[in-house]
Amino acid sequence: MVPVSVCDWQVSLAPRLNGFGYELFQVSEERDEEVAAFCHMLDVLRSAYPSSDPSNNSGFVWSPSVGPEELQQGLGVSVKVTVISDHIREPLTFTCDGSSTVDLLIYQTLCYANEDLDHIDVDHYLLKVCGQKVVEKLTAAILDLVELYCSTFNANFHTTVQSNRHTTQVQLSLSLSQPPTLFPFPFLSSPYMLLYPPLPLHLSPLPPPVPLAPPRVCLPVQINQLPRETQLTVTLYASALPPPGGAEEKGSKQRRSIDSLGWVTMPLFNFRHILTCGRKLLGLWPATPGSNTRSKSIPSMHYFTPSSPLYLLPSIPLPLSTSPSLSLTLKLSMHVRRCLCFSSLSPIYLPRLTPEDKRLLWEKRSFCQSESGALPLVLASAPRWEWACLSDIYALLRQWACLNHHDALGLLHATFPDQELRRTAVQWMDTISDPELLDFLPQLVQALKYECYLDSPLVRFLLRRAIGDMRIAHYLFWLLKDTLQDSQFSGRYQHLLAGLLCCVGRGLREEFDRQCWLVTILAKVAQRVRDTSPSSRQAILREGLEEVRQFFSVSSSCRLPLNPGMLVKAVNIQSCSYFNSNAVPLKLSFQNLDPRGDNINVIFKSGDDLRQDMLTLQIIRIMNKIWIQEGLDMRMVIFRCFSTGRGRGMVEMIPQAETLRKIQGEHGVTGSFKDRPLADWLQKHNPTEDEYEKHTHIRTHTLALCCCVATYILGICDRHNDNIMLKTSGHMFHIDFGKFLGHAQMFGNIKRDRAPFVFTSDMAYVINGGDKPSSRFHDFVDLCCEAYNLIRKHAHLFLNLLGLMLSCGIPELSDLDDLKYVYDALRPHESEADATMYFTRLIESSLGSVATKLNFFIHNLAQMKFASSEERPVLSFAPRVYTLKTDGLIRNLFVCRHIRTYSPSKGYAFVVKVEREGQQGSVLVQRSFEEFYELHSKLRLIFPSSKLPSFPSRFLIGRSRGEAMADRRKDELNGYVWHLVHAAPEVAQCDLIYTFFHPLQRDEKPGTVVNTLQSKPAVSGKVVGEVKLSISYKSDKLFIMLYTVIVDILTTPPPYPDPYVKLYLLPDPQKTGKRKTKAARRTCNPTYNEMLVYDRIPRGDLQQRVIHLRVLGEGAFWENTLLGEAFIPLKTLTAGQCWADWHQLGTPSTDSTR
Repeated sequence: MVPVSVCDWQVSLAPRLNGFGYELFQVSEERDEEVAAFCHMLDVLRSAYPSSDPSNNSGFVWSPSVGPEELQQGLGVSVKVTVISDHIREPLTFTCDGSSTVDLLIYQTLCYANEDLDHIDVDHYLLKVCGQKVVEKLTAAILDLVELYCSTFNANFHTTVQSNRHTTQVQLSLSLSQPPTLFPFPFLSSPYMLLYPPLPLHLSPLPPPVPLAPPRVCLPVQINQLPRETQLTVTLYASALPPPGGAEEKGSKQRRSIDSLGWVTMPLFNFRHILTCGRKLLGLWPATPGSNTRSKSIPSMHYFTPSSPLYLLPSIPLPLSTSPSLSLTLKLSMHVRRCLCFSSLSPIYLPRLTPEDKRLLWEKRSFCQSESGALPLVLASAPRWEWACLSDIYALLRQWACLNHHDALGLLHATFPDQELRRTAVQWMDTISDPELLDFLPQLVQALKYECYLDSPLVRFLLRRAIGDMRIAHYLFWLLKDTLQDSQFSGRYQHLLAGLLCCVGRGLREEFDRQCWLVTILAKVAQRVRDTSPSSRQAILREGLEEVRQFFSVSSSCRLPLNPGMLVKAVNIQSCSYFNSNAVPLKLSFQNLDPRGDNINVIFKSGDDLRQDMLTLQIIRIMNKIWIQEGLDMRMVIFRCFSTGRGRGMVEMIPQAETLRKIQGEHGVTGSFKDRPLADWLQKHNPTEDEYEKHTHIRTHTLALCCCVATYILGICDRHNDNIMLKTSGHMFHIDFGKFLGHAQMFGNIKRDRAPFVFTSDMAYVINGGDKPSSRFHDFVDLCCEAYNLIRKHAHLFLNLLGLMLSCGIPELSDLDDLKYVYDALRPHESEADATMYFTRLIESSLGSVATKLNFFIHNLAQMKFASSEERPVLSFAPRVYTLKTDGLIRNLFVCRHIRTYSPSKGYAFVVKVEREGQQGSVLVQRSFEEFYELHSKLRLIFPSSKLPSFPSRFLIGRSRGEAMADRRKDELNGYVWHLVHAAPEVAQCDLIYTFFHPLQRDEKPGTVVNTLQSKPAVSGKVVGEVKLSISYKSDKLFIMLYTVIVDILTTPPPYPDPYVKLYLLPDPQKTGKRKTKAARRTCNPTYNEMLVYDRIPRGDLQQRVIHLRVLGEGAFWENTLLGEAFIPLKTLTAGQCWADWHQLGTPSTDSTR
């Protein structure tokens, strides 16, 4: 009888309790030993007791005639045991129960042999196998195995007796069978992993096989050169057969092409590190790029490997020598030093490294430890990953300081499949918090593709954290479910998803079932709505939502996949609709389970791949967290988007928000070319000055970060005015990220997105508070540059996150060229000053681009075909619609006078007296001539011209702003409003007219117009101002960074000059110290962000130098006006010090044309 102690890798296939999800493994567990081991790992993970506790991991007696299932079930099975020991005279034979442990057998034997057991320790005894011949055979077999191992892996030890034992060298060979017309070209590499430097073995075409003798291919590779994670890839090629009879034309042999039929990949070593042996039947993947399904026309391949298994017992080799801990004093190449500075950008830098650079990096690896993030780059430069070289790699890994979570992500790329390396990376990430883990969860799920085996440290890490946090379990479930569509890895993800369901509780599994049920119903409804005609879509939607109502009648509540905190109990059918776009997404309104909470509105899309939107929003969310950690709380609007399957998903709706197209459309089809639509819309929803000014910083911050910095770094394209939204509070945010990483939307051969990012004049109008530049615009530019530089410091994080998603199947994120776009946008090799200058030029370029407005206009024209006849035009300055029922019948209208206004431009407003039926007295409202014209234009969209009175002409000869012209227009408008009141009832009582004459907030102060954008400009006063610059001195060079100039009061009236700045470094007898900036156009508050440099300035001369700064206005015929000047002494400036401050501009005494 053989007593066997159960080890960690041994798996019991006994039936488990129902209800824990193990039925998902029932078939695979019986056929696949690796799946069985994975199930055992789940058992250990679920257990509340540690697996290392001997009391919970006792050995059992196993018999060849009695199965372990019968022994463990305790069915009363008895076994006969014979024990031979030096402590007893003759063999001891007795019968014991089948469930007896080895310790119990030893104790029972000692009871027969000894009368007193008080001084005997049972742990000092071991139960061995009986039989001398068995021991001799076992010993010989072990020695043969050890000698085979030593000869194969170049070990530095051998067995004592070598001459009497013949060992053979283990060779790797393949036998391909039954390809009658195929010529196989097997080679060693991996189609989806860059395991190590790939080793292609291009073999000559084999002759057509003989049916009784399949071709045998011996790969000239030694086993000790193969890492344990090696993947074998076989690709089959075919060539057209020559015509029968040998009538082949001359030269046709050279013209015959060889086509790839398919490929297949499999690991050479299984999860127990045993060489794969025996006969395998593998289905081939089609060779056509982009195909995800196995084609029926692609043949299967049989191949044979040696039938004798080779067991490998890997261990971490000891380091050959201790690496020196010295400072970096050796001179490396400039390119290598530059790579070390940005070492964590290894996905980008690795292809640029020459073999000599890699050799230097690996040779000087001990000196690179000062750069903690350099580990991925150094490891990627390792020349070989064979077993003999692992000692140096593992020694370096143990000596390296622990990486932070962001850098450890770089070790989970496909470039590093080594199990020990990935285990260390997961160990370094173990301290990450749950909220931060949620930010990186999509990338970690994709990294599971690069694991060689089903059970891995990363799998255990994710399952363990999912057990401890419901949010992680929720998002992990939907991420795994979404990846099931990836046919190459669907088998692995099915097992991982089943493992997650085994680990979570019954209640959460039932919750996942309800969510899947709801998503399935919504997908069917969305499909039916999209397939039907536009006129019947609303009825089909109402009919389909009845099934959703029945779902909630069965399930009292359900959590939405968007967020486990969104718990809903019903659907509001009356509030649901759809959007008029190509995919026809559904607008759904759910009733919140919390009675005090608002309804939850979401968009359900079917037919659109939301994975790209999901990734983009994840990156923007991480950017926002970085800005908050650095003290820039932008209060950005970041909504949720989640893919619930390939081609469908949910998007969170933001309340009180409108698209720019609809906002600009209130000013007509050409509203995208005007500057006031956004400001008027915000003023309409924030009528008081306090309300408008309260959200000023929000408008500046969201425009700076979301609309400029984030969209530029990620290369978000297809930015028409339906993909940008604005909240009434001033928050601006982007939606629909179907194009990113610089893949611009094309109109034929024309690139539609021609500006670096969307920043138009109407956005600048909102920031400045008018059409003239102000100090707010300088704050906006400074904020953009600061936010841009903060993200540049974390360039490695974003490249790692995007690099881990290269295999997810997003078409616009598939290779390193896509990552290179982000690298070029971040410019990590430049200084902060250079990056500030660069982004300032981007702002200027975007603001001056006409292509963006033209793109908006073209989109407006294209969307006119989707415009519903039920949509009624609205007035741009009215916050809501008023009707006859709400305000009462208008009895009379009279334009009594006009008043002078200064905002938003100089002109006149007309005071209209409104008399209503049933109201005592009258109400005075103020409306400009342009607002009257807008009313008439919107009325013409509803009624024919024959029913409307004629409107006064907008174009007048002479001064249209004069007093006489205002009197004339007052009389003309009086006639117009009289005819409106006495028009047909459908015209006189329409909602547009009642909304137009409804009192607004500005009408409460008679005789003036409330100015929420810009006060009346002053026209006299002295020229004073400030200039912001930074000054630094290094290596005999003086660096002056000129940021912003603010001239508060000008001595000359508008139009404003074109200011520029001249610098003189005094004393300057040789007249060589003059530097100047470019001229800004028509502003008194220019932003330059230019670096001016003075070379060859000795340190001793610095104390006697003075900077003379002059701000001049560029005039006609080279006549320049001095606007202000400042003298800045440098006597206290020291080397390495940086001054950054505001300096006052003094009043110039005379004009200068210097």
